[in-house]
Amino acid sequence: MTTSIPEIILNDGNKIPAVGFGTYKLKGNEGTAAIESAINHGYRLLDSAYNYENEGTVGAAIRRTSVPREELIITSKLPGRYHSYQDAVVTIQESLYRANLDYYDIYLIHWPNPNRDLYVEAWQALIDAKKWGLIRSIGVCNFLPEHLKRLQDETGVLPAINQIELHPFFNQEEQRKWHEEHGVVTESWSPLARANDVFQNKVLQEIATKYNKTVSQIILRWHYQLGAIAIPKSATSNRQLENISIFDFSLDDHAMQTIAELTLPDGRMKGQNPAVYEEF
Repeated sequence: MTTSIPEIILNDGNKIPAVGFGTYKLKGNEGTAAIESAINHGYRLLDSAYNYENEGTVGAAIRRTSVPREELIITSKLPGRYHSYQDAVVTIQESLYRANLDYYDIYLIHWPNPNRDLYVEAWQALIDAKKWGLIRSIGVCNFLPEHLKRLQDETGVLPAINQIELHPFFNQEEQRKWHEEHGVVTESWSPLARANDVFQNKVLQEIATKYNKTVSQIILRWHYQLGAIAIPKSATSNRQLENISIFDFSLDDHAMQTIAELTLPDGRMKGQNPAVYEEF
């Protein structure tokens, strides 16, 4: 069984699915099998990163599946220790070698690392790599509006995507509003927050009961109606299908608002504030 997923148009004209598949911690044969299962269930957007150390696993899953490469949207990310221009160029090439791919559909800067202040240099490397045909679309993760504005001011190119921490306990309303006003697509990492916490939440359980859906389906539908691309991860076939089966219902305004009200002043799960956090 496969599920068809709606598409979203990026500011560069490329299209990507409205829900993707996270691959964090999926490695080796088990990880390859889980990713192959997700592809076979209908996922076409796969999210990886250099620092996940599983680009090779993603590449192996791509080779195992019968789905043509051109139908898949593969993402990876540049780590903070390689933000200098030349390091970034080499790392992008190394990412491709690891996955045995000719190009990435999406490549992102993983964190801005503002104290090092090299993210504009890294961004220029992504711009050039796109010109060389190594990347189809370029974007960032965890960039605040001030970082995004600087990229545009200094290079003339605004990211197509900003992947940020986004879940019911941290709904990023102001950040999402900035993205919408400037044509940047929001992508949600950890869309289900800490699964055990969120699945036991009484408010979400009540909404799930009302719609005869699971809590995860309610949350992922919430992301979709916000216009955010969620990238849930699961190694379990049934859960993979569950997470992608969210297009046969809609949440009403009251449900959307109720979920929005679960947000906390700083609901970041690990306190990773992009204004100061350094990732290497």
